[in-house]
Order: sequence, then structure tokens, then C-alpha cells
Amino acid sequence: MNSDQNSQTIGRANRKELLAWALYDFANSGYTTVVQTTIFSAYFVGVVAGAEQGIAPGLSTLLWSLAIGIANFIVMISGPLIGAVADHRACKKLFLLISSIGCIFSTALLALAGPGDIGLAMVLVTFSAIMFASGENLIAAFLPEIVPEESMGKMSGYGWSLGYFGGLLTLGICLAYITWAKQHGLSATHFVPVTLLITAAIFALAAAPTFLWLRERATPSALNESLSNLQISYARLAHTFKEAARFRDLLRFLITLGVYQSGVSTVVVLSAVYAQEVMGFDTQSLIVLVMVVNVTAAIGAFICGHLQDRIGSVPSLAITLIIWIIAVIAALLADKPALMWLAGNMIGLAMGASQSVGRALVGKFSPTERAGEFLGLWGLVNRLSAIVGPLSYGLINYWSNGNHRLSLLSTLSFFIIGLFLLFQVNERRGKAAAMLNNEG
Repeated sequence: MNSDQNSQTIGRANRKELLAWALYDFANSGYTTVVQTTIFSAYFVGVVAGAEQGIAPGLSTLLWSLAIGIANFIVMISGPLIGAVADHRACKKLFLLISSIGCIFSTALLALAGPGDIGLAMVLVTFSAIMFASGENLIAAFLPEIVPEESMGKMSGYGWSLGYFGGLLTLGICLAYITWAKQHGLSATHFVPVTLLITAAIFALAAAPTFLWLRERATPSALNESLSNLQISYARLAHTFKEAARFRDLLRFLITLGVYQSGVSTVVVLSAVYAQEVMGFDTQSLIVLVMVVNVTAAIGAFICGHLQDRIGSVPSLAITLIIWIIAVIAALLADKPALMWLAGNMIGLAMGASQSVGRALVGKFSPTERAGEFLGLWGLVNRLSAIVGPLSYGLINYWSNGNHRLSLLSTLSFFIIGLFLLFQVNERRGKAAAMLNNEG
């Protein structure tokens, strides 16, 4: 398909279809906020694998990190392959449906995990995280098809912003139920499972418009019946890496992304544990904090979506990394809940911005007809960072007998190193390389 045909294809996305794409971010955000960030992560560390189960200090945090790490390792390997097959067979939407159903059902099944059910909880968390991350890669691969390059930053920002409001809605409903449950004398072993069912239901309902309205624009490549999908995937990926010199700024940015995203991933899956174990936040306080943080994250994603289309993605990202550094230092120094609230909201502002600009920049550096494959690499790097960041935190926490402040120092280093690496990325040259490939 030539560049003119690509432009015509991209231009056919109407407002309803763009909304359908963005609504998927709204739908799946409840999973990250409830399962990975707030309620279930703290519940796992404090109840499922808590001290009452005879677990050594720091081990429950390490087990949680391992479950997330295993999931992300699997997606790191499978993500680019799935993206390549989806491009070759033009079946991104089908794969997205399968991953969504898997995440929804495994999230609901987590309601069965109670005190001492460590193995069951780890298996279900691992599987649900695999399904979630696979869907995240696939929905991102639609972006170059539905908007032109100059609008990717804005559209990515809309998606992230709407996603944070989805997380906010899910948490708000969960908070209302938890408040009611506590008023009636019910414990966490009762109300946490219900919040997981609420999360699964919202995911299913909010994702429905995506599958009703979003179209698969890609067309299948010519089939070679002598090759399996796996062989085709490896062949396409091998070709991608052989052409690495042509996309050197994409590769440089992927390395940069891998470093700073290790810090982001750590905050996502362990911030509630830190607030609970270090600052003494209870479940209700955690939910209220994360709800407010979701608002600032939505604002950050929205502002950065517009800002990067004006001043460029690299300068916008540099600003957000500086905010990240200040926010983590504030969390390290916090000795009162008020300081943790300040740090949390700075983290929210930076998180929304950095995640929005990262996805958009990879989209800008990706040739249109290979968007699924290159955004699969984006997913690979995200998954690698989601292994390195949380696992480093968990290991340091275990070796230090539960010293969370020492563990957070490793998180700070990821943002500082990422900021220095970012200055090696030339945005204009990266975009030119992608356009040259399209014209070819």
C-alpha cells in the first residue's frame, strides 16, 4: 500500500470510531487501578500473603513483584509476535477481543482468592496481566490507521485522559461499596472480592463500543501456506531488526523508554503497597488518593497530548521526567500524609503525560504498514520495564527486610538515567525515517 492509499485509509476514521478507540482505554483502566495499583495489590501483600500466613518480611512484596514480572516476561516475548501476525493476517480486532475476554474473566475469578490462597492469586494475577498487556499492545496498533501523524499525540492524549477517568469511575464505585460494607461490619475478605467483580463488569460494558464501532482497516498480506504464523512472525521481526540502522532514533527511544518506564511500572504496581506499609494508609484512604491522582493524570495526559504536537514529543517528555524525579524525591522524604498527597498528585500529572507521549512518539517513528509490529516492540519494552522495575524494588525490599524507602531509591534512578538518555533521540530524524519507508 503506498502513502496516498495510507492517507485515504487513515482519513476515513470518523468521530464515533475515534471515540470507540479511546473508550478501550476507559474500559481497561479499571483493571490497572483496582488490581495492579490500589485494592488487590495491597490486599495481596496485607491479607492473601500477609504476616498472618507466616510470610517473612518483604517476601509478600517480592511474590507480588514476581507475579507481575512473570506476566510481563511472557508478553515481552509474545507481544511482537502477536503484532506481526495481526499485521500479516489483518486480525488485530479479533486478537483484541480474545485478550479482553481473558482479562475480564480472570479478574472476576480473582474474587475467589482469600487469605492463604497465594498460588491461586499469583496464577490469576499473572494470567490477567498477560491478557491486559496484550490488549494494550493491540489497541495501540490501531492508532496510525485512524489518525494522521500530526494528530497522533493529541489522539493518544485523549485516550490516556479518558482512561484515567475510567479508572476514576471504577474506583469511585468500589469506594462507595467499601464504605457501605464497612458500615455494615464487613471485612476486606468480603468487600475486596466484590470490587473485583465490579471491575470486570465495567471493563466488559465499556469495551463493547470498541468492538461495535472500531474497524479493522488493514488488509491481509499474501499468504504463504508453507509457513506457519510463528515462522511468519519471526521472519518479519528478523527483517525489522536487520533494518535497525534506518530506524536508529526509534531504537534509541525504545531504550530510553525501557529505562524510565521501569520507574513508571514500579510506581503503578507498588505505590499502594508503599502508601500502606510506610505511610499507614488504609483501603479507603488509598482509593481516595488514587482517585484524585487519576484526575491529575487525566489532566497531564490531556495537556501533554496538545503540548507535544506544539513543541515536540521529546521536549514534552523531558519536562515530564523532571516532574517524575521531583515527585519520587518528595515521596522518599514524606513523613506526613499531606506530603504523600503532594507527591501522589505530582506522580499523577507526570504519569499521564509520560505514558501519552511515549505511545505517540513510537507511533510517529513507525512506518504505517508495520505499525502493529513496531508498536509490538513498544509493548516489548514496556513489558521488560515492568519486569525490571518492580522486581528490583521487590528484591531490594526482601534483602533489606522490608525497607521500602531504600527500595524507592532504585525507582528514582530509572527516571534520572532515562532523562539523560532522552537527549540522544532526534525526533525530526526519526519521523523522517518512518516517512521515507512509507514512500518506499
